[in-house]
Amino acid sequence: MPASILVIDDEPLIRDTLAEFLQQEGFEATACASGEAGLELAGKRAFDVALCDINLPGIDGLDVLQRLLQLNPETFVVLITAYATVETAVEAFQKGAQDYLMKPILLPEVSRKIRRLLEQRDVRLENQWLRRELHREAETHPEMVLGRSAAMKRTMDLARKVAPTPSTVLILGESGTGKELLARALHRMAQAAKPTSGKFLALNCAAIPADLLENQLFGHRKGAFTGADKDTPGVFVAAGEGTLFLDEIGELPPATQAKMLRAIEQKEILPVGASEPVKFQARILAATNKDLAKEVAGGRFRNDLYYRLNVMALTLPSLRERVEDLPELAEFLLAKHSNAMGKGFSGLSREAMQSVLANPWPGNIRELDNAMQRAAILGEPPLVQACDLPGGPASPLSPFAVENLAEAYARFERMHLERILVETPEKKDAAKRLGIGVSSLYRKIEEHGLGTAEG
Repeated sequence: MPASILVIDDEPLIRDTLAEFLQQEGFEATACASGEAGLELAGKRAFDVALCDINLPGIDGLDVLQRLLQLNPETFVVLITAYATVETAVEAFQKGAQDYLMKPILLPEVSRKIRRLLEQRDVRLENQWLRRELHREAETHPEMVLGRSAAMKRTMDLARKVAPTPSTVLILGESGTGKELLARALHRMAQAAKPTSGKFLALNCAAIPADLLENQLFGHRKGAFTGADKDTPGVFVAAGEGTLFLDEIGELPPATQAKMLRAIEQKEILPVGASEPVKFQARILAATNKDLAKEVAGGRFRNDLYYRLNVMALTLPSLRERVEDLPELAEFLLAKHSNAMGKGFSGLSREAMQSVLANPWPGNIRELDNAMQRAAILGEPPLVQACDLPGGPASPLSPFAVENLAEAYARFERMHLERILVETPEKKDAAKRLGIGVSSLYRKIEEHGLGTAEG
């Protein structure tokens, strides 16, 4: 349906000209000569936009503005004035006006302002719907907040199958991809399947000095060392029947790796200073951003521990591999920080979203989360702008900087090929990753001017 516009102006020529022009532009226009008449119309139906002269007989435009917004807060009000001053403009915006028009009125400017406001409304409504859907999913399936792309769907489908089992799970992925979020989701799903009093405990193996790590993991007995005045359980025992998440397990010292292997194999640990082992019940989840197979080949990680941990592996894709998740993730994270700060953001502008989509996000979800927090601090509601984000507007070479589908596809194909060829220089292996024949890969390299096809 066409957008509905209410025109309130006591000058017949301006009123009639605006109404006729707006109808020609495809809008539904209703005109009246006074504030009282305009308010009566607005009381019977909601208008998308109201154009209102400030100087009206009877109720003046600023009073009409406030009453219109009381009747329908969603109406955009644009004030018309022949004598704009800074003070008048400030007062108008403070009372809720979205914009103003100067007399003599330029009709193309009227159309441009209205269309811009309606576009903002559509973005806001879409963002509100998106946030409702995200929060609904978060309430019923908390793990779905992580994403809905094909790559994430594969990971989450596997996670749902392994969650109710006691199996050890190794979570792989680049730094910042949300490995602890996935571990917590596994814990929640396990608790939903079989509720226990167990808790979720997380320990970053890289953040604790080697000489203190074993004490944190396995605990100690009274008198084991100076200052040990009582028995203290480590995280294995403290997690009870719950989940113990060991992050950055690739950083374990060799001596601790041997003790970790026994703990996982026997479901028991030996506290520092103890002579008898202690059984534990917690389920073990481990995570690393290292390639443990390479660490094993290099002699830096025990082969037997690697296979004990790798009973079931879940790999979290980087944001580069799940671009389609970026809009939902950005909106969700912005809403989180906006609500925490009481800022009232309704979403991101089109240009800001283009900037988000064009950014490779090497720091993944952690970097995106920081960017949304920064935007919530620096930006002004209702929409985050591209200038509020690191990196600014989208690159002109980005597929998201064009609207033509064929050109956007070609740009994305080039970017994807470049990434795969950098990661996998051997053409045969690269073609296999891309799911195409080697001859097709050579042809695409030539089409996109990606250098020589040798290798």
